[in-house]
Amino acid sequence: MDHVHEHNGIERAAWAALRVVAGLSFMTHGLQKLFGMWGGPMGNGQAVPAFSFPFGVSGILELVLGLLIAIGLFTRVAAFVAAGEMAVAYFWQHVPNGGIVPLANHGEPAVLYCFIFLFLAVFGGGAYSVDAMLRRGRADRISDLPAGPAPDRARDRIGA
Repeated sequence: MDHVHEHNGIERAAWAALRVVAGLSFMTHGLQKLFGMWGGPMGNGQAVPAFSFPFGVSGILELVLGLLIAIGLFTRVAAFVAAGEMAVAYFWQHVPNGGIVPLANHGEPAVLYCFIFLFLAVFGGGAYSVDAMLRRGRADRISDLPAGPAPDRARDRIGA
């Protein structure tokens, strides 16, 4: 049996808070890499060149995707790409430097970001997102269209 769950206000707010906090936190990693904020990626206050590989590219991804996730715009795609980046970071940077256990290899943030972003990739940005606002706007425009002949044909077929 299919069950459609209507989210109440507190669930929608919690979903939005998770999305916003994860997105903004993710952005700080990009700011750290690209602008040397909070000591920079190596702790010496230096930024990395924007398109250098891998830190500059990951900094751009973290900054842009974090912003998109935080505001809830193109949430599913942005979160999917961000989850992929975190999976790559975990297996490429953390596992070789401490084994598979996140506590031992200091990869807990990468694992948590990965799974939070997978959640958002599957379920979207939630009710309090730009994506939802755009959907509501499209629905309003579509509902303003005059009824065409298709509904009459459909009623005739089912005997209504």
